[in-house]
Amino acid sequence: MASTTCEVKLRRGEPVEKGLRRLKKLLDREGILKDMRGRKHYEKPGDKKRLKQARARTRAARDRREARSKY
Repeated sequence: MASTTCEVKLRRGEPVEKGLRRLKKLLDREGILKDMRGRKHYEKPGDKKRLKQARARTRAARDRREARSKY
């Protein structure tokens, strides 16, 4: 994980809530929130691999269904 500093400076007269929204959008664009959620709990390498394979199978099945429905 690369050390990234995100900073949002409030503009003159800008409410804090609006600044927080801008910060949230910035974190989302940078992928920091997604990375933090993924690191919340330790996941064994084997479990990661199984989950990745299961997602790939699901994605392939969905793609096959969509391709079949087009024709």
